[in-house]
Amino acid sequence: MKVMAAQELIEAPLSPEELALRYRDLCDDPHFANVPGKIEIDLWGRVFMSPPPRPYHGRVQARLSDKLTALGGEKTIEAPIATPLGLFVADLAWSRQKSAPGSEDQAALMHAPELCIEIVSPSNSRKELSEKIGAYLAAGAEEVWIVYPRSRRCEVHSRQGLMKRSRFPVDLADLFD
Repeated sequence: MKVMAAQELIEAPLSPEELALRYRDLCDDPHFANVPGKIEIDLWGRVFMSPPPRPYHGRVQARLSDKLTALGGEKTIEAPIATPLGLFVADLAWSRQKSAPGSEDQAALMHAPELCIEIVSPSNSRKELSEKIGAYLAAGAEEVWIVYPRSRRCEVHSRQGLMKRSRFPVDLADLFD
């Protein structure tokens, strides 16, 4: 029986597959079972935790999810996505295709859905949001929406940069009511 030597240190950024394995291990670890908030991992394997969102954040997330129903496809709330820049958990994601049978055991998505949405919380920074935009787009997202509940606005980002409007026909007129 061959025994694998433990890795002494991380020599290079982790691949999306390695990030997904680390995330699965965190999710399966009973020590993390009742930790409130969101756990994400940067490309060097460092764990970042965000506090649980405020109730209004959840209401905006639910309203957005309802609005995405008009597109068909599949919605995922709190979608862990392994990207070349880290493993991030999008507040909401949408894909044209429904998940394949047997994917319920998958710890993280290995390809970003077409639409990834982040709802800004007081704990977010501009740098963090910029990194997530780049990460989701690098992992295959067509658009990333950054939703600002306090200022009642939504930014739409694509590989071409900041856009005036989304190419997905979703009416956000009463999102913040």
